[in-house]
Amino acid sequence: MNLTLRFSASNQPLRHRAGGVLLALGALVLGGCATTTLPEVNPSAPTVQVQTPQAVPPATRPASPPMIVQGPLSEIGTAPAARAPVATLAAPTDLWDRIRRGFAMTDLDNDLVRDREQWYATRPDYIQRMTERSSRYLFHIVEEIERRNMPMELALLPFIESAFNPQAVSSARAAGMWQFMPATGQSFDLKQNMFRDDRRDVLASTRAALDYLQQLHSRFGDWHLALAAYNWGQGSVNRAITRNLREGLPTGYTDLTMPMETRMYVPKLQAVKNIIARPEAFSAALPLIGNHPFFDTVVIERDMDVALIARLSEISEADFRALNPSINQPIVMAAGTPNILLPWDSATVFQRNLQAHDGRLASWTAWVVPSTMTVAQAAKQAGLSESELRRLNNIPPRMKLRAGSSLLVPRTGQHNRDVAEHVADNGHLSLQPEVILKRVSVKARKGENLTKLANRYGVSPVSAAGWNKLAVNAALKPGQRITLMLPRKPALASGSSAKRPVAKSNGKKRTQSAARSNGKDNKRAVANSSAKTAASQKSSNRVAAKKAPTKVAASNGK
Repeated sequence: MNLTLRFSASNQPLRHRAGGVLLALGALVLGGCATTTLPEVNPSAPTVQVQTPQAVPPATRPASPPMIVQGPLSEIGTAPAARAPVATLAAPTDLWDRIRRGFAMTDLDNDLVRDREQWYATRPDYIQRMTERSSRYLFHIVEEIERRNMPMELALLPFIESAFNPQAVSSARAAGMWQFMPATGQSFDLKQNMFRDDRRDVLASTRAALDYLQQLHSRFGDWHLALAAYNWGQGSVNRAITRNLREGLPTGYTDLTMPMETRMYVPKLQAVKNIIARPEAFSAALPLIGNHPFFDTVVIERDMDVALIARLSEISEADFRALNPSINQPIVMAAGTPNILLPWDSATVFQRNLQAHDGRLASWTAWVVPSTMTVAQAAKQAGLSESELRRLNNIPPRMKLRAGSSLLVPRTGQHNRDVAEHVADNGHLSLQPEVILKRVSVKARKGENLTKLANRYGVSPVSAAGWNKLAVNAALKPGQRITLMLPRKPALASGSSAKRPVAKSNGKKRTQSAARSNGKDNKRAVANSSAKTAASQKSSNRVAAKKAPTKVAASNGK
């Protein structure tokens, strides 16, 4: 509260005015005034009149009227209190318990689920193997699913896809724990090249799979339909939904017409979920998986041999590759794979041993072929045998290496640098046939069509049809000549008297005494032969040419 003093004209002496001020101040103090502001007193000023503003009550809610109880009062008694459910704050020590707490999908309950429950329940060894295999990867998957707030049933999906085998490859070329097809993997930035396949990478494939499942759920708005699309393709599920809408039918998972594999897909997952939720009901024994990380991520800055990493980590190469299944070469290229996974305790061991290591880190590197060449030529430049180069790089026989191909080669003085990022990310093997084809005219047999004739010579009927501008199953007349492109055989050494077979006729091999090239007969030089002998030999060659069942035309290597 502030005190304001106003002065008015008065004939009272100054002492009386001062006394009045003091009396007013005393009254305010006794009244509980908080603050007092006094102006400077002017001796010639008029009489002081003190005006005190009315106190404003604090802003409070209006007082409620008193409640008057009508009738007699009842006696106060006791009653048992209702027990509300209490959520525990302790983290589960068992990862299976953590997974059970996160189940959020609508349960599917039908005969297909019971059929799959029976199938798994009668195979306890299979359940044991795949659950033990999952112990390396399951904690990371659970962490990622919880971070994204997704249903925990998705952590069980690798059981259905691959039995938690990161090296699994299907007949349709799907690979890894999450079974990504090559094109789908590329759309989710999973690198696939000469040196690694990220569809098998634990971290990258899990990230891509959960991204894909979130995308499918956003599109269909239902987890069962999202799972069907993950297995069958979102285009197929969308067409099935459109078909049902057109016919006025429901569009749920169990209402769509789909292949049997997709029809059984969600029931399989539901059966595994039921077994994990109640293992005792199915006489299943789940291995103990602790609720803690199995592996740690370690950053490497230089290319390193897989064998050296395993030795410095004090683990086996098999254990290293189980956690790093995307690496399909004996070297880890830091530019492409800067992070490796090691068992939790081994990560510290690796760092300590790496600091004490004094020696080279990598004995392999990548070499980009500068020009198209044979494998033998490449092996000579790389400094190893042809067979070893073929084995390391999986090069099939009778193939040349195209320019730009990336090969794994020993690290020597000529090739002694870490692999560049663009090679580590995009290394590929490009091949072309090593064999040279030649154009050959052959005769058709009685009752043969073009397909039978092509098969007899080991060539594609489609190719034969293109070479001759005929239908694939075109009927042929006996003796009708057909043009084929057959591999050119190596020329015989000069002076050789060996005979070689030519095109078949009537199922028998004919021979000719001299090799022909560019449609002309080659003359065999005979030492110290007379002109008469040479002329006779020339005449006999012409006779043999007339009797030969085939006619060879030069193809100039095309």
